[in-house]
Amino acid sequence: MFGRRPDADLVRGAPAMRRILPHVSPRRNESLFFLPGEIEVEAALEFLDKHNRTRPSERPATLFHLLLRAIEQGIVLHPHVNRFVKGGRLWERRGIQVTFSAKRELSNSAALVTIKRQCDPERESLDEMIDGVYALLQPARRGVESTSDKETNLLVRLPNVITGALVRGADVLDRFGLLPHAMIEPDPMFTSVFVANLGSVGLDAGFHHLWERGTCPAFGVMGRIKPGPAGRRIVNLCWTWDERVEDGLYVSGFTNGVKEHLENPELLLASPSELRERSDS
Repeated sequence: MFGRRPDADLVRGAPAMRRILPHVSPRRNESLFFLPGEIEVEAALEFLDKHNRTRPSERPATLFHLLLRAIEQGIVLHPHVNRFVKGGRLWERRGIQVTFSAKRELSNSAALVTIKRQCDPERESLDEMIDGVYALLQPARRGVESTSDKETNLLVRLPNVITGALVRGADVLDRFGLLPHAMIEPDPMFTSVFVANLGSVGLDAGFHHLWERGTCPAFGVMGRIKPGPAGRRIVNLCWTWDERVEDGLYVSGFTNGVKEHLENPELLLASPSELRERSDS
């Protein structure tokens, strides 16, 4: 409302259609479009087999790590997907954040942990990114609570009416750009993209809704590895997007880029400047 937020900058000069959409469809889940995808992962799995020979055995690279890397690179090359709608306006996020969820252990009763990571693909190598993910995931799997976990546990101990009022109050502050950065920064719903790996529990991909809370404009779900045409292994990757942020053509450029980088995993070792030169040539 006031043209300022602690986590983003107002997008100026956007086309009229892009500016009117938040008023035509004020809720995120009124504005969803879905992009199913199929990725051949034979080359990626061969890449992992070779790459893990040089990595610590307790911190192996996985297909999910490669997906996270491809997403970070894709956001760098398609910066408009790092936007969101809030308070009837279009904003460009400062920095790249990726949120993902994982089980503490592989059992039906195990608790789910949610990790939000500040990404720096301009400076991080692939291995530095993988180690950064482990640095956040391993304490969470040991039961160490994040700031967001502590806040949530405190809220649910309060009377239900107070919990609801506080959550709604925070949403109102966020709408007007008044929610403090200290509350936004650890919150997993304030993120460039949320990613889930259903393949890790043997399930195939499906489409996930977007939350009204926070600023997440996209959700990607990766399914299990399975045989594809001619016996080559594939995974399904299903995307849910807020169409108010960008049109399907632009977003498909991002999702097709993620697919290309996973099917040609040597690209995951490249720096953003090298990838930009490649796309310009």
